[in-house]
Amino acid sequence: MTRGNQRDLARKKAEKKAAEMNKGRKDNMTPAQRKEYDTAQLNAKIAAKAAASGGGSESGSSSASNSKK
Repeated sequence: MTRGNQRDLARKKAEKKAAEMNKGRKDNMTPAQRKEYDTAQLNAKIAAKAAASGGGSESGSSSASNSKK
């Protein structure tokens, strides 16, 4: 077999790529903690945007825009 090491090379390449993707991540949060944190940040951003625009609706949802015929 001339391609016996192809699997090993692919595995090393995948490990390198995964390490590179996680390189800048230093929060060490679980996925549940990350989701909770992101939700809090998004809600704060929405509240700040609503306050800056002078109030209005919270999320911009209305029954007229969500209804289908």
